[in-house]
Amino acid sequence: MTDFASLIAADRGQPARSLTLVAKGDFAEWLKGQPPRARAAVEAARFEGKADSLVILPGEEVEAWNVAIGVDQPGGPWTLANAAAKLPEGTYRLSEGPPADAALGWLLAQHRFDRYREKPEAQGPRVLLTNDPARIDETVRLAEATALVRDLVDTGAADMGPAELADAARAVADRHGAKFHVTQGDQLLENYPMVHAVGRAATKARAPRLIEIEWGDPKHPLVALVGKGVCFDSGGLDIKHAGGMLLMKKDMGGAAHALALAGLVMGARLPVRLLLLIPAVENAISSDAFRPGDVLKSRKGLHVEIGNTDAEGRLVLGDALTRACELEPALLIDFATLTGAARVALGPDLPALFANDETLAADIAAAADRVADPIWRLPLWQPYNEMLKSDVADINNAPGGGFAGTITAALFLERFVTASVPWAHLDTFAWRPAAKPGRPKGGDALGMRAAWELLRSRFASDRD
Repeated sequence: MTDFASLIAADRGQPARSLTLVAKGDFAEWLKGQPPRARAAVEAARFEGKADSLVILPGEEVEAWNVAIGVDQPGGPWTLANAAAKLPEGTYRLSEGPPADAALGWLLAQHRFDRYREKPEAQGPRVLLTNDPARIDETVRLAEATALVRDLVDTGAADMGPAELADAARAVADRHGAKFHVTQGDQLLENYPMVHAVGRAATKARAPRLIEIEWGDPKHPLVALVGKGVCFDSGGLDIKHAGGMLLMKKDMGGAAHALALAGLVMGARLPVRLLLLIPAVENAISSDAFRPGDVLKSRKGLHVEIGNTDAEGRLVLGDALTRACELEPALLIDFATLTGAARVALGPDLPALFANDETLAADIAAAADRVADPIWRLPLWQPYNEMLKSDVADINNAPGGGFAGTITAALFLERFVTASVPWAHLDTFAWRPAAKPGRPKGGDALGMRAAWELLRSRFASDRD
């Protein structure tokens, strides 16, 4: 992974080129104060302070150049991202104030997923100086967590099956001295029967797993994180069409979010007791695949009629959420690339948030605003539980009709959550279909920083 710590440093007056932020509305006034050589460069570059544009401002000597960067408004994590990607190797500092949240975009703009490239892109480091060194470690941890999500999601399914996802989780656990446990294959039959049913059609090497990480002082409040780890989703016997299958390497994006968030919790030594659960499966096709019309018994005891084998993520999450609730956590958060309906409703940028607790919903929405990691709340509309009725079982996993698919999926999950447990569910895309500064096309963390800000603000003040 990118050495993010080498890309940001405390400002001790070392030589560096200046970065000046210029808002479009302030451009004319700023330009008046520039020397003739700089004004000529601005005119030649047609720089007008437009967001994500930049211009090199020459000095009196050839090497004495600096940079002006166009911004909508100063602040925000992506303000410096375009500059970090385009500027040459060197050391830079803002002309005024600390980089604050923009340091994150500076770091992430220099991250590359090059696992499958024979000749990785060679580019020297662009180092950002900050006069707020207390924020360096936190910024580096956020960059590492985001890059972990991106790298896990971008990895092809042949190289990121249940076993490899477990290896990635073990590496995070080992880094922080956490307990690590995997329940695998037929061992799942007794306690995680739906996880087993969804994953049993895969080969032995890609057998289903329930991955667990435990960390922290037992006297601290329990925070449970759950992530959907469907490492590839063929749709099962209700097979997807080719286009629908093309991005299904990313169907473990919820697990990547939860794992990266767990790493942030442990890295910051937040005063909580942490439980991470990842049901890791491949929804494959074989003679042993679960079928439409099958009835599965869940860990909770509810019987689930299978209306569609392509609605498998909610099945594996159901068993994991049941396990988490048995321990009565103070807070439960799950991440899942759960429904296409969420993308139809909200597009790729906005994870759909569901919560059974009004205070939790308000807090996570406020956290999302603070860190510019947007989410959008949708309702747990109880009358739609009618759509989940089964003629032969307690519940159906995939109601027909095509209405409210995101909401009915969340209502399905709610059936496995204890009502007294504050719970948030984020239906995230985990993918960026078009590149933006600091955010290349491919896997991305959407909603993770919002959840981390929620946890940090709730529990950091309780540190012993």
